[in-house]
Amino acid sequence: MVKLRLKRCGRKQRAVYRIVAIDARSRREGRDLRKVGFYDPIKNQTYSNVPAILYFLEKGAQPTGTVQDIFRKAELFKELQVTS
Repeated sequence: MVKLRLKRCGRKQRAVYRIVAIDARSRREGRDLRKVGFYDPIKNQTYSNVPAILYFLEKGAQPTGTVQDIFRKAELFKELQVTS
């Protein structure tokens, strides 16, 4: 099963996260299938590669709770409903 989840990057006490499509059995810093976004909680910035995210969601990928909240704030699910 493929999941959309966060992968920690950055330095100590200054974490930034990549949103990646990854096998559910892999560890947090494991090898990802594809990078689909970026999230900086300190600056509260988000970048999303919308076509790649929609592709993985249509193929059955499950976002984690945190990633789902990030997508909801970015209003990504409204775009998903429009394309369906």
